[in-house]
Amino acid sequence: MELMSRITASLAIIVVILLMVLSTPIHVYSQEKPPSIEAYFSPHGGCTEAVIRELDKTKTTILVQAYSFTSAPIAKALLNAHKRGVKIEVILDKSQRTQNYSSATFLYNQGIPVKIDAQHAIAHNKVMIIDGEFLSFP
Repeated sequence: MELMSRITASLAIIVVILLMVLSTPIHVYSQEKPPSIEAYFSPHGGCTEAVIRELDKTKTTILVQAYSFTSAPIAKALLNAHKRGVKIEVILDKSQRTQNYSSATFLYNQGIPVKIDAQHAIAHNKVMIIDGEFLSFP
């Protein structure tokens, strides 16, 4: 019975993520000008700065799924986007509940919807969808 419960919970999370993805606009690019791709590394390879630059340009939506969210600069950039009227939704791992004052607490206290994935042993993803485009972050 527990296996069935886990499968049901996993399917529910997948459905929520799919609904979040499907509710964002999809961009179609012509073959004449494909989108550029850049690679950054962490912790000292410019990754955090690149993520913040993208968050600062966001116009409509930011969807976040992360395991441990400890970057104060990225949390502040999310707050700035929220203040500009960008719709933000965050799903974090249950480990965020035990930290004294995590980015999850900060975002929640600022009125940004934060959901905790307590159904899985570990939700070790770090993904953002910004204005309908995928971005992986540190």
